[in-house]
Amino acid sequence: MKALSIMQPWAWLIVQGHKNIENRNWQPNNPGLRFRGPVLIHAGKRMDPDFEDAQDWMWPDIERPCDFDLGGIVGEAEILDVVTDSLSPWFHGPIGLVIGDARPLPFRPCRGQLGFFVPDFTPAEPKPPKPAPAPRQRALF
Repeated sequence: MKALSIMQPWAWLIVQGHKNIENRNWQPNNPGLRFRGPVLIHAGKRMDPDFEDAQDWMWPDIERPCDFDLGGIVGEAEILDVVTDSLSPWFHGPIGLVIGDARPLPFRPCRGQLGFFVPDFTPAEPKPPKPAPAPRQRALF
């Protein structure tokens, strides 16, 4: 199944069923605009800079979680349509991916990518240890 990386808090708002449109500024020839169907929701490694502070929470009727999962799959949803105009309060354009049937999933860490991608859940290879520096030789004289 393909995934789409979305910064927090937007990914959380989608998988909790609050946000029904994901805004993109993709070019008209972007192949992602043709995608419809089930998709995993990947939370990016960082928060949207506009919402890093709890005081930036703009939705008083939605209880803000204490923290957000970052850098992995947080849920799944269905991409139902792609629009350039919508009455949804979440639409800011220029392109909106219309989302339905969203639900949270247990967090699974993985790297994200731009656009739709197939997630790789293979654990990262540990970096080999750096070789110890060669012992210093003392001068004979």
